[in-house]
Amino acid sequence: MFKKKPNIKPLAPLRSSDRRRTADLIISDLDLQVPLPTSDDAEAKAAATAAHSALRNSLLPDNTLSARFTTTHGPDLKQISGTVYVGAHAGDDQRVLWIKFEDRMYPTVYTLWRNPRIVPLLHTHPVVVDKLQTGADLMTPGLAWGPPFPDKARKGTVVAVANTAAPSAPVVVGVCEIDVADVTQVTGAKGLAVRTVHWAEDEIWAWSQGGKTGGGPPREVEGWLVDEGGEVGELADETERLVVQDEEPGGVSLDAEAGRETQEEEAQPEEEDLGLGEEVEDRELTREEIDEAFCKAFLYGVHHYKSNNEPPNYGLEFPLNQSVFLSTLVQPFLPAFTPLQTSSLQIKKSSYKNVKKFIKGLEKMQILKSKDRAGNETVVLDIDFDDAQVTNFKPYRLPRKETAAGTSVGRGTKATEKIDPNDSAVGQTVKIISLFRPKEKLAPLFAASSSDPRAYYTAADLRPIINAYLEKENLISDKARRAAKLDPFLANAVFDGRSPLDNGILAKGLAPREVVVERILAGCSPYYVIARTPAGEPDAPPDVSKPRAGAPPKVLITLETRSGNKTATKISGLEAFGIAPQALADELRKVCAGSTSVERLVGSSPKAPVMEVMVQGPQAAAVGRALERRGVSQRWVEVVDKTKGRKK
Repeated sequence: MFKKKPNIKPLAPLRSSDRRRTADLIISDLDLQVPLPTSDDAEAKAAATAAHSALRNSLLPDNTLSARFTTTHGPDLKQISGTVYVGAHAGDDQRVLWIKFEDRMYPTVYTLWRNPRIVPLLHTHPVVVDKLQTGADLMTPGLAWGPPFPDKARKGTVVAVANTAAPSAPVVVGVCEIDVADVTQVTGAKGLAVRTVHWAEDEIWAWSQGGKTGGGPPREVEGWLVDEGGEVGELADETERLVVQDEEPGGVSLDAEAGRETQEEEAQPEEEDLGLGEEVEDRELTREEIDEAFCKAFLYGVHHYKSNNEPPNYGLEFPLNQSVFLSTLVQPFLPAFTPLQTSSLQIKKSSYKNVKKFIKGLEKMQILKSKDRAGNETVVLDIDFDDAQVTNFKPYRLPRKETAAGTSVGRGTKATEKIDPNDSAVGQTVKIISLFRPKEKLAPLFAASSSDPRAYYTAADLRPIINAYLEKENLISDKARRAAKLDPFLANAVFDGRSPLDNGILAKGLAPREVVVERILAGCSPYYVIARTPAGEPDAPPDVSKPRAGAPPKVLITLETRSGNKTATKISGLEAFGIAPQALADELRKVCAGSTSVERLVGSSPKAPVMEVMVQGPQAAAVGRALERRGVSQRWVEVVDKTKGRKK
């Protein structure tokens, strides 16, 4: 809904009575439990009243502002209007917390991160979340970790949607279009399950008065994965048991409890000798042998996932695109022991010639179902794990060393493991700290606290300096402590008439203190520093860069069409985050099962070159996960899709 920037009118403070009434309306609409007195004595009643007030403040902080907005919605771009409620919890920046339109209140992700379980929580796979964060709706087959689903997830109910990789941090807000609680099977189901209203990284998420970028989702939000009794529910138990590998969608490995690998190794079935082992001569394989090796490698892959994971999908996330299918279910299980065998076992040397025809051949064998998509791509929708060829499959010996695909599978080794290069950036912690350097016109502000007007400050550092000035000049309103009176300095240097809001504030001679802070921050020059903590050394002092002017850097991921209809993914801007381009290229070559290259970015200085990594195929999701392993959050990544002529 908020894929395009809405038109938000100037904010106005929300009266206390209106705030309480709106909070109570939210509590009623969402059927939240209101604290009741445990007895009739005054102390119990006072405690219940205090708890009720705390619930209101958690939903709508006492600094909440409101404003009308207009935007377009739906395929016919119907114009709608509503109200946004903007506030800040302790320690947070001012953000849109609630959206009201068509007489209904919708929480934003910022509210969900602060208020667990106020709406039912659903889950979906990472590849689906990527689609939802472009405005797509959640279809029934995309539901994960169920059935059963939450009892309150009924048609017309506001729900939250989280990524299975971060199950306690909602990233999408929507409305159920069906009774999700009654869904008994998602495999093969059709139809719309949740209509998307708002998501992390949309324009409501990104909005702020000072123009600061939106805040990324936390890794974990305590309280979401709890059942009605207050105990950790089955879903939370499941997340503790599962270890989700950062791989291409479809390559999710579910590691069971400690010691299971040892048991599997001891119970390893007798291996079949295909005649391709180390004891045979190093020779080129015939086309028939290559075809047979690819078919058996696929059966081995399905058998492996079925043996090590739970039904119904056994750790695979459908649909699987061609590159994921090949790199996850086929290449790790090819019996390539010698250089010539490795050279022979390539899909282009088989009778299938390409992955699409290979998938179609397996579909004729009725082992899987596939579907053609736009752009000449075929995806795997489902696999028959109970097919006789899978059930009766006998594992064979595999090489332990790295194969041509960059993956090895041996006894007791997970097929989905990718060998990370010796890259010091993997596992590091990266923080980007926004700094503000006051301009010369703001110098009188710092005299009250004897602060340096030319130093670098964070937003948190500037707040006490601003409050000290307001108190020293006696500018805090006697009638409303949250408001500040204007003196000649604030009227000339801060509220200078450039904003439509300024004229009203100058006429009243009064402004909300939060607005004063926001305007002073906007009047400073933006700077940033990048702090990097090495992997495995959380207590080590971070390596902090020098302050640099401007907005924080971003890694740019560009999807381009090359050689007719082939897509390539380019990555640049890695150096600012301490990432070695060649090391990243080596990992992407294995994970994406495609060729990679590293070259100097066109236009960059030869003395301080910016390197660009290129990988075959539309691999933005895989690149994003590789960057996250190196501490680069999604909010520091910009994806430009030139294949569709639009910017995500």
